[in-house]
Amino acid sequence: MADSKEKNNTTKTIEHHNPAGFGDRFAYAFVKMLRFVADTFFAKRYGHRAVVLETVAAVPGMVGGLLQHLRALRRIRDDAGFIRELLDEAENERMHLMTFVQIANPTMFERFVVMLTQAVFYNVYFFLYLLSPKMAHRIVGYFEEEAVISYTQYLNEIDAGRQENVPAPQLAIDYWGLKPNATLRDVVIAVRADEAGHRDRNHLFADTIQKGEQPIGANPVVATK
Repeated sequence: MADSKEKNNTTKTIEHHNPAGFGDRFAYAFVKMLRFVADTFFAKRYGHRAVVLETVAAVPGMVGGLLQHLRALRRIRDDAGFIRELLDEAENERMHLMTFVQIANPTMFERFVVMLTQAVFYNVYFFLYLLSPKMAHRIVGYFEEEAVISYTQYLNEIDAGRQENVPAPQLAIDYWGLKPNATLRDVVIAVRADEAGHRDRNHLFADTIQKGEQPIGANPVVATK
């Protein structure tokens, strides 16, 4: 039986930001379209789904970090830790990818899909962020909502015995500080918690930008006087 900590984490996974206004509805519809494509292509091959989708998920933080860095330079102001958090998010998503590559062993075709998807999504997201950082972060928030749902379904498949609960890769054990005998189930729980955090932060970033304020990172830099 899951302990209370895991139950609390499961409860957190159902959180959802209700779309408000055209921008939010567009972002939500766009992510739902991506979800439909992923469900159609991968079905319940969750490990292979994770390999391709984490390639997409690792793009927004890097793009946002780059453009916020340039904006901070132009305006000659401190970023309050916002840039670092976006880059940390990109690094975290990359570690998700590297972990599931070892678990799923993607085919050559899937590796081609990864390259094609990244090439298209990077350019689309780059120009979207230039035009509307608020919408860009809202899309990531909704994208992470779907990621939490997918990893919850993945966890359910493992618990039901329909997905083999293989040993966790050493990369994942080192990165998340898991027990030496950790399994795929432990990895999925850790990844899902990461995605829930990214979900909440990106929705918060979108809300903050909408109010005309500068987002503050989780670990804001203290400006020197």
